[in-house]
Amino acid sequence: MRNESVVSNKKKVIVLGSGPIRIGQGVEFDYSTVHAVQTIKAAGYEAIIINNNPETVSTDYTCSDKLYFEPLCVEDVMNVIELEKPEGVIATLGGQTAINLAEPLAERGVKIIGTDCEAIERAENRDAFEKLLSELHIPQPKGRAVTSIEAGVRAAEEIGYHVLVRPSFVLGGRAMQIVAKEESLRNYLKTAVEIDEDKPVLVDKYIRGKEVEVDAICDGKRVFVPGIMELVERTGIHSGDSISVYPTFSISDKVKNTILEYTEKLGLGIGIIGLFNIQFIVDEHDDVYIIEVNPRSSRTVPFLSKATGYSLADIATMVNLGVSLQEQGIFDIYPKEKSRYYVKAPAFSFSKLRGMDAYLSPEMKSTGEAIGYDEKLHRAMYKAMIASGLTLRNYGSCQCGRRG
Repeated sequence: MRNESVVSNKKKVIVLGSGPIRIGQGVEFDYSTVHAVQTIKAAGYEAIIINNNPETVSTDYTCSDKLYFEPLCVEDVMNVIELEKPEGVIATLGGQTAINLAEPLAERGVKIIGTDCEAIERAENRDAFEKLLSELHIPQPKGRAVTSIEAGVRAAEEIGYHVLVRPSFVLGGRAMQIVAKEESLRNYLKTAVEIDEDKPVLVDKYIRGKEVEVDAICDGKRVFVPGIMELVERTGIHSGDSISVYPTFSISDKVKNTILEYTEKLGLGIGIIGLFNIQFIVDEHDDVYIIEVNPRSSRTVPFLSKATGYSLADIATMVNLGVSLQEQGIFDIYPKEKSRYYVKAPAFSFSKLRGMDAYLSPEMKSTGEAIGYDEKLHRAMYKAMIASGLTLRNYGSCQCGRRG
């Protein structure tokens, strides 16, 4: 028996999911998609999800008004759009898979709700992004986009080792490495990635320092930053594998003000409408550099929403539907920080999978996360690490477990 979709006369909004991805990745996309659907329904629209990942809450058929369990490729998505005729499509909640569909859909006449293709291009195209940073007087580590092995070697020599190398347009830091010498770089460019004119590799100067991250919302006129997170691990560790702390514990008010200034400039300069994420490096001189801007939902959206009490996905979805931050009662760029600490600790499968490389790198390896909170930072950290499955000793550092 063939089942056919019954098309209603209600106004509709389609949300693109993340598609099948690696274990441990995509919790943020699933979280954001579910919250977006709830907000879309509450606003009076019919909420439709297109996603073919069976291991997500968003693909529970009771979540949305209608679920299309279809591949996230242009032809299949267009089939649904031509049938349903939605008001538009939200592409910024399903990660890189959904973002990559924005341009081909727009070329076919589909309205992209929220951050449009031009803004996505300004954030993700290396040349366009560097030009924007120069116009806004915002520094970033020296870097090049290269399309051949020899160009990569020359770029690294000019920039100076160590360098961070990564393919463009990837999720979860896939195939990212910190490289210290030419031999390693040549080996990486030959074996780890596919490099050509259409698939450049980014070669950036590696700066050792503190890594700081923000999730923010822009409505085209104002920017809202609910919280600034500080990462415990050194720079070069993927943020999904890092321990994140809100509020920050070691950066100055001067640095915070700089981060807020850069975030506001970038949200408005790029043309973001909805969620975006920025990763910063703060060096030993308190100089702030931009690592990258993601014009979409990020890994830390669920954590920061729970820690600050602001539901980022809901607020951003209302912005996508045309309700400004001011109309939602949000007037300040940065609200007063909470008095207690919230810590996000990653969970790994190292103990379950023997022989797995436990060394952390720019490529994400965690398969989950946990939150701990307390008035004291060390107690919040302890709670988070215990919840993530780590076994900690109460006293000392000796293997026998006696007091040190």
